[in-house]
Amino acid sequence: MKVIVSSIPDVLFFEPEVFGDDRGYFFESFRQDLIEKHIGHVLFVQDNESKSCYGVLRGLHFQKPPYTQSKLVRAVQGRVLDVAVDIRQGSPWYGRHVTRVLDGDRKNMMWVPKGFAHGFVVLSEEAVFAYKCDNYYTPSHDAGILWNDSALGIDWQLPDEDILLSGKDKILPVLGEIDLFPYEEYCGTKC
Repeated sequence: MKVIVSSIPDVLFFEPEVFGDDRGYFFESFRQDLIEKHIGHVLFVQDNESKSCYGVLRGLHFQKPPYTQSKLVRAVQGRVLDVAVDIRQGSPWYGRHVTRVLDGDRKNMMWVPKGFAHGFVVLSEEAVFAYKCDNYYTPSHDAGILWNDSALGIDWQLPDEDILLSGKDKILPVLGEIDLFPYEEYCGTKC
């Protein structure tokens, strides 16, 4: 599996080798030793999966301390634009984001560490999206930032009129209203 460091070094992309023939395909979707080599020790405790149609935007979400989450995400089917926003105060990359098209055919993945808001928008007719999380979902600590916060400048690659949001995601605060993640506590192995 190829590991690519993004423009924000704590966010990684994983590109597995997919072996296919007329019977179908095979690939390794997860290897603990590879994760530990590039990220450190991670214990995944919850897997989530969602199915969404074209234009559905889920995000930008995170969990507040002490129930923060890191996620290893991928599109099982379809194509999504995946986004991670650095929300760690004091980080050299604070307020910056990285994007990647995750594609069910390519089987590529993105590592979104604690201290980042995460979201995606469906580019294909529909998509099935999977998350491996290192902490349990805790509704009382569920939070996020507004998808179209002008301070972020995210190009979601779709016209605004095609974006479909939940009621909750329409009223999230902007980045400047979030003050939960000091860089020194959430800098991972990059400090």
